[in-house]
Amino acid sequence: MSVLTIHPADNPAQAERITDPDLMAERLWEIGVLFERWQAEHEFSHEADQDTVIAAYRHSIDRLIDRYEFHSVDVVSLKPDHPQKDELRAKFLSEHTHDDFEVRFFVEGRGLFYLHAEGKVYAVLCEQGDLISVPDNIQHWFDMGENPAFKCIRFFATPEGWVANFTGSAIAASFPKFEQYLAAYA
Repeated sequence: MSVLTIHPADNPAQAERITDPDLMAERLWEIGVLFERWQAEHEFSHEADQDTVIAAYRHSIDRLIDRYEFHSVDVVSLKPDHPQKDELRAKFLSEHTHDDFEVRFFVEGRGLFYLHAEGKVYAVLCEQGDLISVPDNIQHWFDMGENPAFKCIRFFATPEGWVANFTGSAIAASFPKFEQYLAAYA
């Protein structure tokens, strides 16, 4: 189940919890974040490569490329046995921004986006079938958990792909990590 919690940035323990996808989309749109539920219609083996996933979703991918003029698309897939999972998690857990907007479609699994905007932190637990688009320059971080298990199609408006501008803020350390979030809100 997808979940949105909204916290005062200075009080992570206080939260409004929303699970209705339409209300989640409405509240996220207030800060310019697009959230949609799509049909994740394909299942893949653990060995499915990027080309297989992109081919399976080619129609939807092409529609988004045409609409937003994306320059690159890739697939990120992490499993609990990934040799660099700790390094990758640490990198994504640092608050950052991007010069372009960030779009993810969860083909499998789940992950937790934290969006820091307007004095609040919006925590979005995305699961299979969720599409999220984070606007450019919005402060955010991502937690995939200690044992990541997700596959996402990523869309990029710049040819360079994922380029982060780290804020240096320690705010992410004051919010619950993936496992604690699941226990409290999912």
